[in-house]
Amino acid sequence: MEERLQKILAQAGFGSRRASEVIIEAGRVRVNGQVAILGQKADSARDKITVDGRAVSVPQTLTYIALNKPRNVLSTVENEPGDTRQTVRDLIPLEGHLYPVGRLDFDSEGLVLMTNDGDLTNKLTHPRYGHLKEYRVLLARRPDQEQLATWRRGIVLEDGYKTAPAQVRFETTLGKGAWIRVIMGEGRKRQIREVGSLLGLPVARIVRVGIGELRLGNLKIGQWRYLTMEEIQALKGTSPQKKKTGR
Repeated sequence: MEERLQKILAQAGFGSRRASEVIIEAGRVRVNGQVAILGQKADSARDKITVDGRAVSVPQTLTYIALNKPRNVLSTVENEPGDTRQTVRDLIPLEGHLYPVGRLDFDSEGLVLMTNDGDLTNKLTHPRYGHLKEYRVLLARRPDQEQLATWRRGIVLEDGYKTAPAQVRFETTLGKGAWIRVIMGEGRKRQIREVGSLLGLPVARIVRVGIGELRLGNLKIGQWRYLTMEEIQALKGTSPQKKKTGR
């Protein structure tokens, strides 16, 4: 069956559909020896599809893994040449393509979803689906109510972008600082740290504890586990609806 190339590449582990479109536009993809173009369709079972000369194979089995990323680990599959830092892929000793859904900063920690399901990756990373991400954030100073209210409303970053409204609530004090919880639907690079800095609230630690319906739970730093069928269905939005009961 013919499908768009970006969907085939996403299913084969080359990132989200948007990331796959970039690969196609760069001229790195060939179908039956011919350079592919964006919007082209192919049949992965019949056509010879290559990326940088390597054959593309669509996995028969989809894998879903929750990882508790430590600090100072890259949220990428491969390093740039000469970069010896550890990546999230290094932490999962399994064969085959796996890639992180969304990024988590090098110096942040917590929940990362690893999968080879391109369709789910597209759904979780595209803004129109509105999947929320939840973070516990340790501030070096205790915030006042006005600072938290400003964070909730949105703040203009140094590049002129105004952040969308977010859920922000105070949790507990810790020394001279405090833990807060931030729930938001966007995720620009280092956004939480920049917002904190602009509000006079230096960020000491960020732990992502939720992606959509998926929770970090008691997974220890550096450990990983397979998702349950219920978690997969919840992320895909295919969970059976609970029957309504009358009073």
